[in-house]
Amino acid sequence: MQHFSKVIHSGSLTAPSKPKVEWRARLLKWWGFRSLYLIMLPGIIWYFLFRYVPIYGILIAFKDFNIMEGIFNSPWADPWYKHFKYFYDSPYFSQLLVNTFLISLYKLVFGMIPDMLVAILLNECRISWYKRWVQTLSYMPHFLSWVIIYGIVTAFLSPTSGLFNRWLTDMGGESIAFLQSQEWFRSILVVTEIWKDIGWGSIIYLAAIAGIDPSLYEAARVDGATRIRMIWHITLPGIRNVIVLLLILRLGHMMDAGFDQIYIFYNVHVYPVADIIDTWVFRTGLERMNFSLAAAVGLFKSLIGFVLIVGANQLSKKWGEGIW
Repeated sequence: MQHFSKVIHSGSLTAPSKPKVEWRARLLKWWGFRSLYLIMLPGIIWYFLFRYVPIYGILIAFKDFNIMEGIFNSPWADPWYKHFKYFYDSPYFSQLLVNTFLISLYKLVFGMIPDMLVAILLNECRISWYKRWVQTLSYMPHFLSWVIIYGIVTAFLSPTSGLFNRWLTDMGGESIAFLQSQEWFRSILVVTEIWKDIGWGSIIYLAAIAGIDPSLYEAARVDGATRIRMIWHITLPGIRNVIVLLLILRLGHMMDAGFDQIYIFYNVHVYPVADIIDTWVFRTGLERMNFSLAAAVGLFKSLIGFVLIVGANQLSKKWGEGIW
């Protein structure tokens, strides 16, 4: 007994340390969710291979890249900011920046409200078959390519055979070349994107509305609140977190004004109001095989997007909400 007490006092027999106990508890907790982690694994692998591994290609922005020599064997640009300076000194720099921000801003401001409105209206609809039909019809345009949508828009807005212009001429007016008009082109971009994604964008808001406690609506109904009052005081505050989250994420894509849509829709007549950074890079950087310029402009866009996301998150924290 005396020997056993000496061993204890000497430290040979001690209880497990607190950090070890915490790590064991964490491992047991993680092991309990192993099936969920296994489901996540393919997505994590895809994200790692196609989002993180290609990051080393940023080196192209600081090199005079030669496709035959490869990334690492291509000589470094002299000076290192050579391609950034080329883009900044371009006579189109300010025009491209303004067009990109304006088109993105229009899509942001006028694109979020219709999504929320459709989600709220669908949530308030009590006729189930009508609600299903509206949801299905509003989702369908999302799966159409911009090429098909351009054909639909041309069928309506063509200055010679467009349905809308025929109505104008039949009423004694003159046909309007909408797709060649600098006054109308941005509006067409915004309206077509809203029509294409209004149903798809409402899905997230519908999911957020479904998570609101139904007892809040029941209590408001007992107090005599109308549907408008319940939407204003329960539904909108209940999805505020989702609205802020989507707003922050969209701000991170302010430099992506929609390359696919604009590249298909635009033409030389609307370059002053429609030419964005992506379309200019495609013509100047990729079609002329200037990959270093394309990489430099892509890095420039990413940095601006990063600043916008961080800034928007800091501002949203002042309202009590934020992503991190």
